[in-house]
Amino acid sequence: PTVLNNVKTFCYVPPVIRKGAGWFKSTGTPGSPGTAVFSLVGKVSCTGLVEVPMGTTLRNVIFDVGEGVPGEKGFKAVQIGGPSGGCLPEAALDIPIDFDSLREAGAIMGSGGLVVMDEDDCMVAVARFFLEFTQHESCGKCTFCRLGTRQMLDLLTDITKGEGEPKHLETLHELAEDIKAGSLCNLGKTAPNPVLTTLRYFGDEYRAHIKERVCPARMCPDLIVYYIAPEKCSKLCNVCVGSCPTEAVYTREDGLKAINQEKCVKCNNCLKACPPEYNAVIKLSPPELLKEKEGNL
Repeated sequence: PTVLNNVKTFCYVPPVIRKGAGWFKSTGTPGSPGTAVFSLVGKVSCTGLVEVPMGTTLRNVIFDVGEGVPGEKGFKAVQIGGPSGGCLPEAALDIPIDFDSLREAGAIMGSGGLVVMDEDDCMVAVARFFLEFTQHESCGKCTFCRLGTRQMLDLLTDITKGEGEPKHLETLHELAEDIKAGSLCNLGKTAPNPVLTTLRYFGDEYRAHIKERVCPARMCPDLIVYYIAPEKCSKLCNVCVGSCPTEAVYTREDGLKAINQEKCVKCNNCLKACPPEYNAVIKLSPPELLKEKEGNL
């Protein structure tokens, strides 16, 4: 009594009936005929709905259709297939968009989401973000999905806080494979994809969080501090002071601004408020902060 399908499928039906299967197969690849429709979002100049022939490369969609990453930031990854899709690196940009190629790379066509990320994105935090969504969406019927995704989420949370251990990487991989094998529906079978692909392509970031207790992208709140560089700060500017909700930013005796790290909640307001002509507020790892302070003594 009920027909449940992707909206794109319904859109295909009328022209296929009118023009025939041959017309439909004339676009795309032999194994994946037709077109691919994506919601192109994230760190890309032109966002919106994109429809391209199957077989088009990710590079073409992101850099030709989407006009690439804005500003001077470098491309880092693209998450394709919705919350349970995979995160693919720059080396995968020439992969053709079709069902088999994406599956082999660890991603899926999924719901047609295509999220572009730049050098400021932490892939561990990104994997945690998407897993948190799928964990919340689990109906709870399958033990592997209900409990396995929760354990994976807890491990990822520990890693983003700098509390991870080397053995957690192996545990994450084992849990991911068990969840894929033991879940009944495709939500559970695909939920580990963001974790598996980030472990596969961005393993160095995981190891940096665990071994060095730093976030290379300076995105994880527990592993960064905000700092005002004295040599860039202007005594005449007070916008960072007014932007701070916890009064962590204060004026030093010499008129320059500084941040009380004990009061800072890392809301990012001071960095956004700092005028571009000064660009005095920066994000550092705790070890980098110590070096900066030593250099300014």
